[in-house]
Amino acid sequence: QVQLEESGGGLVQPGGSLRLSCAAPRSIAGLVTMGWYRQAPGKERELVATISRGDTTNYADSVKGRFTISRDNAKTAVHLQMNSLKSEDTAVYYCNVKTIYGMDSWGKGTLVTVSS
Repeated sequence: QVQLEESGGGLVQPGGSLRLSCAAPRSIAGLVTMGWYRQAPGKERELVATISRGDTTNYADSVKGRFTISRDNAKTAVHLQMNSLKSEDTAVYYCNVKTIYGMDSWGKGTLVTVSS
């Protein structure tokens, strides 16, 4: 397991934007995918978006066209730009990284609240 540093959550009005960031240690080796998942109250954790080492992206249908996942040049930080936010996007968002060595690490989560 590695420690992941998440940031960027908060309160935003419907239609607004937020940017989440997550940094893994620069020393981490063998990264395969980095991504974001979310868990709303009373619901199971679900995939939001992932990005592979080759920069292939994958999005949940509910966020396509509104959210964009990206990585920094060192490929150890991942960002989630969230636009046109809706109340149903309210959840705790978790960063996740997977490596070729079988490591599957989670961040502590950052709360995103979309409300007027």
